[in-house]
Amino acid sequence: MSILDLEVIKKFALTCNDGYEQGWHEGNGGNLSYRMTAEEVEACKPYFTDDGVSAEGRDLFDLGVQADNLKNEYFMVTGTGKFFQNVKRDPAANMCILEINDAGNGYRIVWGLVNGGGPTSEFPTHFMNHSVRVEATDGACRVIYHAHPVNIIALTFVLPLTSEAFSRVLWESMTECPIIFPNGVGVVEWMIPGGAEIAHKTCELQKKYDAIVWAHHGLFVSGNTFDAAFGLMHTIEKSAEIYCKVLSTGKPIAQTIPDEGLINAATAYGKKLNAELLK
Repeated sequence: MSILDLEVIKKFALTCNDGYEQGWHEGNGGNLSYRMTAEEVEACKPYFTDDGVSAEGRDLFDLGVQADNLKNEYFMVTGTGKFFQNVKRDPAANMCILEINDAGNGYRIVWGLVNGGGPTSEFPTHFMNHSVRVEATDGACRVIYHAHPVNIIALTFVLPLTSEAFSRVLWESMTECPIIFPNGVGVVEWMIPGGAEIAHKTCELQKKYDAIVWAHHGLFVSGNTFDAAFGLMHTIEKSAEIYCKVLSTGKPIAQTIPDEGLINAATAYGKKLNAELLK
């Protein structure tokens, strides 16, 4: 038995591989983080000292941001400069487990990245958004996932960069969409990746939306589980692909799902559509 036999490690690595096989992770593009449950942490703890160094003896790194509601939490995170296709092949070299300090502003690597390196450079952005989503979902949200799906990026060249424009197009392009993300999607205009500006703007939008489109860059989603986050990413990208194919015909759109239909579809499955985005 090793840490690699634990279900949570397998699921993290599988999610990375699934995203790679969709074509969402060229080179070292994209990142994934997961806030672990107490039970998962206890199952992993015996392996934190496999290299002979105690957690307390490891280097503490400053996050540059702080969150009271994430003090002493543990996160699984992809490594900076690591390729998604390699996470499943060699988890110990391409991902890590981080322990957040009791001030909520620093971390230690307690497992993984055996060949060196650190967590994704966008972990401070993930961390800030985990804090927002923990508060917004009463602690239910555990996954933050960023990828580069082709079709949703393509739409940022032709649609107005507003929640209203993107939510309507995505909802109307596939019947499941008003059910899967009834709140709609947020949109951030192009900003430098990994910077403080895009992190803060995304945090503001994550108070309302589970998915944020980053113009000319990709998609940033959250979910309670790996499957929920991946499924949200997949659904949005498929809807964007449908709309791109419609545009490629060069023909005017003859019909689509009416507003009442969007509202009723969500209602039929116990969801409330954010109808403000239809105005």
